[in-house]
Amino acid sequence: MFRSLFATVSVVLLPLSAQAEVPSVATDIAPVHSLAAQVMGDLGQPKLILPPGASPHGYAMRPSEARALARADVVFWISESLTPWLAGPIETLAEGATTIELTEVTGVVLHDYREDAAFRDNETLDAAPDEHADHEDHQEDHDEDHHEDHDDDHAHEEEGHEGHAHAGMDPHAWLSPANAAAWLDAMAQTLAVADPDNAAIYAENAQTAKSDLQRLSDEIGQDLTAMQDVSYLVFHDAFQYFETYFGVQAAGAISVSDATDPSAARIAQVRDVVKALGVTCVAAEPQFNPALIQTVSAGTDVRATVLDPIGVDLPPGPALYGQMLRNLADGLLGCL
Repeated sequence: MFRSLFATVSVVLLPLSAQAEVPSVATDIAPVHSLAAQVMGDLGQPKLILPPGASPHGYAMRPSEARALARADVVFWISESLTPWLAGPIETLAEGATTIELTEVTGVVLHDYREDAAFRDNETLDAAPDEHADHEDHQEDHDEDHHEDHDDDHAHEEEGHEGHAHAGMDPHAWLSPANAAAWLDAMAQTLAVADPDNAAIYAENAQTAKSDLQRLSDEIGQDLTAMQDVSYLVFHDAFQYFETYFGVQAAGAISVSDATDPSAARIAQVRDVVKALGVTCVAAEPQFNPALIQTVSAGTDVRATVLDPIGVDLPPGPALYGQMLRNLADGLLGCL
């Protein structure tokens, strides 16, 4: 009787012991959380520090989120450029954790912000106000790999408004499926070091996630061939990683920053862009003032659509990243 009871208890405790060895993982934003959840699979669930709908540029953590960070063995985050408020808590609360700044991962391609209202050179824009004359040649090489210049980018970022500076490195790097694939590998490798017993599972999960992502990317790429000749505006310059990967490009952006409303001069310049580049579609973002879209498109036949770069309305989890990409593609196709 005693032996039978001991055997039963042993069977129950063994899985619990194995589960306890899985690292506690904390992530910054929902797309990163989704990628980490795919790599962890059934072994565990990462913790999401920034809840859906909250601005990544400025946020006060709740006690439960601070506890998740303090208990983390591994932290995956984009960079201080996206979430400057998170750098201090990572250093103090998660000082013993392995911290992976994803913009520093080998193989990740980074771009600089495009500051002008127009992202394309066009002779008809010469008479329009130019707030950034020093950057007129910037767009000819915006799709080059800026990873080696990342430290210099941080050195010359502009200050003066809340949120990340819109000069230097653009931190919206999660919108490139190629970067996401590199991160899946980096996550699997990091977790394998922290949890060697499950290394093969992390590697297999990452490979499955990459294969699924490639199939989705191929499908989206085919769909977006219809957007090759469509001229559209975005609310702010958050989508160039997606655009570069899939071969589409916005004509320009309404706002320099998503932390402040555009000036009257910027609005006037954007209206010039709408006319000069034959813009037929303007994309709003769910978090920001839709009245600005109406201001820019007033008196025109410009169509409106919505692009969500972070998955605000999607439930956090493994499926969020792919659904976010699919929704971005569908939002662009809404311009047709």
